[in-house]
Amino acid sequence: MLSFFWLRCLLKMVKENIVIPEEILSFCCNGFQGSTSPPCSQDPGEREEAAGAMASPSHPRNPTEVQMSQLVLPCHTNHRGELSIGQLLKWIDTAACLSAERHAGCPCVTASMDDIYFEHTISQPYLNTPGRRDGRSGVGVGQVVNIKAKVNRAFNSSMEVGIQVSYEDLCSGKHCSICKAYATFVAHSSSGNKVALKPLIPQTEEEKIEHSIAAERRRMRLVHKDTLKDLLTRSPHETELETRDGSVAVPAEKTRVESVELVLPPHANHQGNTFGGQIMAWMENVATIAASRLCHAYPTLRAIEMFHFRGPSQVGDRLVLKAIVNNAFKNSMEVGVCAEAYGQEMSISCRHINSAFMTFVVLDQEGRPRTLPMLAPERGDGERRYREASARKKIRLDRKYVVSCKQTEVPLSVPWDQSNKVYLSYNNVSALKMLVAKANWALAREKEKVQMYTLEEDKFLSFRIEMSVRIAASQAFSLLSDLRRRHEWDSHYLSAELVQQVDDDDMIYHVVSQTLSSENKLQDFVILASRRKPCGKGDPYVVAFRSVTLPTHPATANFTRGETICSGFCIWPESEEMSKVAYYNQATPGYLNYVTTNVAGLSSDFCATFEACEKFLLKNKEDDLIVRLQSL
Repeated sequence: MLSFFWLRCLLKMVKENIVIPEEILSFCCNGFQGSTSPPCSQDPGEREEAAGAMASPSHPRNPTEVQMSQLVLPCHTNHRGELSIGQLLKWIDTAACLSAERHAGCPCVTASMDDIYFEHTISQPYLNTPGRRDGRSGVGVGQVVNIKAKVNRAFNSSMEVGIQVSYEDLCSGKHCSICKAYATFVAHSSSGNKVALKPLIPQTEEEKIEHSIAAERRRMRLVHKDTLKDLLTRSPHETELETRDGSVAVPAEKTRVESVELVLPPHANHQGNTFGGQIMAWMENVATIAASRLCHAYPTLRAIEMFHFRGPSQVGDRLVLKAIVNNAFKNSMEVGVCAEAYGQEMSISCRHINSAFMTFVVLDQEGRPRTLPMLAPERGDGERRYREASARKKIRLDRKYVVSCKQTEVPLSVPWDQSNKVYLSYNNVSALKMLVAKANWALAREKEKVQMYTLEEDKFLSFRIEMSVRIAASQAFSLLSDLRRRHEWDSHYLSAELVQQVDDDDMIYHVVSQTLSSENKLQDFVILASRRKPCGKGDPYVVAFRSVTLPTHPATANFTRGETICSGFCIWPESEEMSKVAYYNQATPGYLNYVTTNVAGLSSDFCATFEACEKFLLKNKEDDLIVRLQSL
């Protein structure tokens, strides 16, 4: 009302040719923008404080962060009162896209969505009535889904967006996690060309960890297909059908589903491309029907293997969605689903838009997975899909075991084989990068150029020793990544034998230490060494070590088998001829008693060893340069 009053006054003054003071004019303009109080002076400090009032009190909010809260309505649920996973995928894709476009400053499209494991479903409260146990969460219509998305890292023209999804019971105030996801988006200009992205600078410890590990996740995505092919070549080509007592195999053909969707304007973004989340929702729908035809029950979606969008579809396209059960295991089944796009003339050849694999279970009244019928695959492609589903299950279980577990829950020495080599390498490097990104390191000792830091956290005590060395970072990386030469500067190493060259970046060594165990025996280790060159500007060279077990090198009576959970080097270039070399070691609980009783002696030992490392690097840098030039 106040703004209309000033509007009338302003018009009257204009008619009577009265000069309007600047203060009054400014107040009127502010009033039209929503201000209901007269202007007052405010110094810059007060303005900054007011602007930050909506931000987190501890640190500025990430500019790419998007928070979305959706009220679950009846139209969002299925026949069981559960929030439709397809609807949830649409919300996830929308929030992630908004986050990506905040960073890119231009339209973005979904390139892929990593594996998603659903920890809970969102169902009607009556499903969890008193006295009844159920595998579903007791929250439904009228409750809230909270989604938080933010860009973890920007590469050349693509970026990784991390998404966290939880639900909130408004009556009890209870919060519970639903899933965590990672999506890759590509920025496009108005002409359709890819856009070079500006780098993202992480601020908090959590953001630094996600930024660093994003490069590892990207590497894992790129080699995922190769991992599957490698496992299939090593497995028998004959299809071995599983047998279950009293179960009759269901022909896979009976589970086949085909559906068509017309892409309309509400299904597309401002560029006319179909929302990735909408395509994922349609795919989830046909996959659910296929799974129901096998078990003759209502299945629950437990996991989605990576969505990869091969190309866009536009308004007016006809999307043909096809699904079939690839394999039925004892308590779960894999459904393969693909989306193909046709123009208005359906006779024209189709465009493959997307493929995905979804894992379903059927829960009984106690919330436990039911035993499923066997599946009889079709000959030819059906048998191929059957074998591939078994391989994907093994990879999925290995990946979930190695990657998803908390560090304290993963055994120190994880069995190594071809199916989990990519994920063990990922876990090895990401564990070291997480340790590097920690913020609470305390300086314990400084001796000339060597600084030693400690970090106490839960059951672990970690060490960091660093110094600057007059050597190129690439040369230091080459010399320190070869464990066979470590005995030249580390007095604790007696020998190191290369037992398996996994690939160019991963090697497995059998190491014998000169340190005696409590049994008065030498210790030996089987160590996976993973090397990484910088992925972007500011990234270090990384050499990570962790223990693994190999059938060819079991523990013997001659040695006491030792284990290392996380250790390695990070090397940052300071100039063309100077590098900062840092060594990290996370002590296991069994090592803590020795550490706490010998802190002074241990720090002296570390410093002396690192000084020997510097002499080794300086002595061998010329020889290493000659060897690398000869290899070129």
